[in-house]
Amino acid sequence: MKKVAFIQARMTSTRLPGKILMDLAGQPMLAQQLGRLRQCRMLDELVIATTTNVTDDPVVELARHERIRCYRGSEEDVLSRYVGAAREASAEVVIRLTADCPLIDAEIVDLVVSELVSHAESCDYVGNVLERTYPRGLDVEAFSLWALEECDRLAKSPSSREHVTLVIRQEKPELFRRRSVVDSEDNSDLRWTVDTQTDLDLVRAVYKSLDLPRFTRTYRDIVSFVRSHPELMAMNSGIETWDPARQQKNKHL
Repeated sequence: MKKVAFIQARMTSTRLPGKILMDLAGQPMLAQQLGRLRQCRMLDELVIATTTNVTDDPVVELARHERIRCYRGSEEDVLSRYVGAAREASAEVVIRLTADCPLIDAEIVDLVVSELVSHAESCDYVGNVLERTYPRGLDVEAFSLWALEECDRLAKSPSSREHVTLVIRQEKPELFRRRSVVDSEDNSDLRWTVDTQTDLDLVRAVYKSLDLPRFTRTYRDIVSFVRSHPELMAMNSGIETWDPARQQKNKHL
């Protein structure tokens, strides 16, 4: 069972264009995220899923530099981009990640993937986003190729084409066998995704203070550090977080 993680990435982010290649501790932010993902034990391959836009040529170049596969597809129809990338990589298990999560945790990724693999006969989808207990920015979804192709067949609305798993999570959840991964404590109030300059400033402060990526720090290490520094928690606490379930705004990677 080939398990492939696809990181959807584009340079034309609405709120912070070019963020995925902005400097983070001496490397592009996406390169730092790839470094953390390379610590995963459950993945067989990492793939960057970007667009055919000329503006994303630098993303392709980063993939070449990092020696990982890069797939190019539609900017607006991200679901079709995933289907094409998954088929090209011969993925049987698809792991969905976004390129604005430089604090992604390998153990959490492995936990979600392991939950799907160990229940493969009775489960189509596993995620830690159905019931949020982890900080935003540690989102992981794993699903079968069949589930992805069913989403592709069923998704008709622009939102469901853009947000890949919206059919499973909101539009037609009754058609899929789902499992939720939750933590033993609730840290969902923390925001570690990078959508704005303030988000990036926060992540830069964490990287510098904890000397990432020179030292491997777990999710709990980072939570402990951030909670002991209220000024860090306050930095981006007022930023609105987009949620496809509430249809608050149009955003895609």
